[in-house]
Amino acid sequence: MMSNLIKKVGGGLALAMYSMLAQAEYALNLPQPATEIARQIFDLHTITMWIIVGIAVVVYGAMFWSILKHRKSVGHKAANFHHNTMVEIVWTTIPLLILIVMAYPATKSVLAMRDTSNPDMTVKITGYQWKWEYDYQQDGFKFMSVLSTPREQLENYNGKSDKGENYLLEVDNPMVVPVGKKVRVLLTASDVIHAWWVPEFGIKQDAIPGFIKDSWFKADKAGIYRGQCAELCGKDHGYMPIVVEVKEQADYDKWLAEQKTKAAAASKDAGKVYELAELKSMGEKVYAANCAGCHQAKGEGMPPVFPALDGSKMVNGPKQAQIDIVMNGKAGTAMPAFGNQMSDTDIAAVITYTRNAWSNKAGDVTQSSEIKALRK
Repeated sequence: MMSNLIKKVGGGLALAMYSMLAQAEYALNLPQPATEIARQIFDLHTITMWIIVGIAVVVYGAMFWSILKHRKSVGHKAANFHHNTMVEIVWTTIPLLILIVMAYPATKSVLAMRDTSNPDMTVKITGYQWKWEYDYQQDGFKFMSVLSTPREQLENYNGKSDKGENYLLEVDNPMVVPVGKKVRVLLTASDVIHAWWVPEFGIKQDAIPGFIKDSWFKADKAGIYRGQCAELCGKDHGYMPIVVEVKEQADYDKWLAEQKTKAAAASKDAGKVYELAELKSMGEKVYAANCAGCHQAKGEGMPPVFPALDGSKMVNGPKQAQIDIVMNGKAGTAMPAFGNQMSDTDIAAVITYTRNAWSNKAGDVTQSSEIKALRK
């Protein structure tokens, strides 16, 4: 029995040591700042924390000392007095001075956070359920940024659990900016309130439909910085990550040239006639990024909120009705208007895919030229 007890105690200690080692990399603090504003926030947080610790030590120390040294059991009797003017002045003045000490750097940081003047570049960011659009208006291109982790990993389809460290914080198209440049961001939303939040930048700004808010950041060093939507924006709120890749100027210039080339090529290919197989292949990727969250990977949906597309009368009926819903959304439902989110080719591809996937056998195709014509 004694040997079994020793084994159990030893096993418990081993598990405890393993747990401590596993937790060693975690830190109870803010992320390391990558901008001047984030550093000010970090320092303000540290100063405030130590002030709180000091207050706690003084207040609780005085309280416990009074309880210990002036207790009834050692012969002390409660004093009987109404007030003490000097004590009241002291305990009002000291907190006031502490608040002033805390308010000055806080006010300075808040004013700096709101100073979006003289930016080196401006990017318009629009929040959608559940993705971000980055519009580099000065350079003439924009793109969507969507969680890139496969749906089967998120929901453990087929027992898959081979998730990476950042499996909820990885996207297909990150926002890219140059290091050391002041980047002004204009924020709005298409459907509900979102919030663009990158902790290392010290930036968190609501994106509100019908309004344009602005903020800014200037990253000090190249790297990849991750954040999330910080507003409860719907059922897939946790699947709306933000990734900002900060590059050296030469690397950024190269990326910028590539994006402009892609935008020019997409515009040139807008009138291309695709075969059914090509559209289905492209449409499957578009569907996975934009539609599978609600209608599910195999089109089974989640009735009654998100109807099934597999076997749907609408999907298997005249395609014009489906095109209208995809482009303009459906009032009174969670179906958004994708006309301002997707390119003509993406809309054509996803409609062709859904009409010819699973048990659907429409057999027809939708060309990007058809979508383009409907926009006029």
